[in-house]
Amino acid sequence: MHGVGDTSHSPGQGREPLRAIGRSLSVYYRDRARTARMDRLHARFITPGALAFDIGAHVGDRTASFLRLGASVVALEPQPRLFRALRLIHGRNACATLRPHAVGQRRGAATLHLNPRNPTVATLAPAFIAAARNVPGWEGQVWEGQIEVPVTTLDTLIAEFGEPDFVKIDVEGHELAVLQGLSCALPLLSFEITTLQRSVALACIRYLQGLGRHEFNLSLGEEHRLRHRPWLCAQEMLEVVSTLPDSANSGDIYARRI
Repeated sequence: MHGVGDTSHSPGQGREPLRAIGRSLSVYYRDRARTARMDRLHARFITPGALAFDIGAHVGDRTASFLRLGASVVALEPQPRLFRALRLIHGRNACATLRPHAVGQRRGAATLHLNPRNPTVATLAPAFIAAARNVPGWEGQVWEGQIEVPVTTLDTLIAEFGEPDFVKIDVEGHELAVLQGLSCALPLLSFEITTLQRSVALACIRYLQGLGRHEFNLSLGEEHRLRHRPWLCAQEMLEVVSTLPDSANSGDIYARRI
C-alpha cells in the first residue's frame, strides 16, 4: 500500500520527481522487516508456479515479493518514470511481464494526474484529488501534471495470460473502475482502502458480491497481516469499513472467492 507519507512535501521542481522515486526505492526495498512481513502474508496466497497480477506496481516491491515466492507476475504501471525503474529492477526476470498501462473499466486511454513530489499518489480519479483537499495529513499535495496513458482491463489481461491466482490493486481511488473491467469472480484479490474515500471500498465490496460469493479480510497500513480470523462475509466487511476510524488512514481489503 502506497501512502501520502512515503515522500517529503518539498516543491516538485527540477530533479524532485527523481528524488521522490529514490525515496520510494529506499522505503520499499531497504526495510528488511517490512519485506519479511510482506512475504509471510503473500506466502498464504502465492505458491510456486502461481500467476499474480500487480495493478499499480509503482517501483515493484509487491512484484518482487511475488517473484521471490515463485510466481509469474504481470505488473502494470502507467507512470513513465516509475515504469523505467520497474523495468530496471525486474525487466530481466523471465517470470515478470511488465506493461506501461493503467487498468480500468474499458480499454482505451485516460488522463493520469501526476503529483511530482509524491508519485505514489498519482491517480486516474479526479474524485480522489477532490477528497484529499483540506484533509489533515494531505497538506501540500499538488497534482500539477497530466499525461494520457493507455488503459487495459482485467478481462483483457485474463484473456491474454489466463486466470490469476492473485491480483493486487493499488490505484489511488480508481479501484472500483479496475474491478468494473472484470466480469467473473477470481480466486483471490486485494484492493486498497483509504478512509479518505471509504465509499470506494464499500462500492468495491458490493461489486465483487455481484460477481459471486466472497469472503473478506483486512490489513491496515504497512502491518502486512490479516486482522480477521475467520474471514468475514460481505455485510460484516461493509460494517468494518464503515466504522474504521479516520486515523486508520489506509490498508488493503482481501477478497476470496467461495
